[in-house]
Amino acid sequence: MTAPSRIRVVLPQHLRTLSGVDGEVVLAVDGPVTLNSVLDALEANYPMLCGTLRDHVSRKLRARVRFFACREDVTHEPADAPLPGLVASGAEPFLIIGAIAGG
Repeated sequence: MTAPSRIRVVLPQHLRTLSGVDGEVVLAVDGPVTLNSVLDALEANYPMLCGTLRDHVSRKLRARVRFFACREDVTHEPADAPLPGLVASGAEPFLIIGAIAGG
């Protein structure tokens, strides 16, 4: 059996405050490292974040949240697609960013 992947996650300030963390979060992810598996691990470790990044029931991503892996926006990629190896290995962080609207 392989050891879980250690994923580094950077949360926006308001979610760090809500979850009571300072700086990066390190999560253990079993199996393939995907957007869904990272969010599952994040919500399991920080249940107060449930509903902030995706809907409770449908599990659809919230409209004004963006997800980045290796400086690429993966928000609209399939949620079960593997994230880049550098994120899966912990060499690069997985970024969660609140989208900015305006004109």
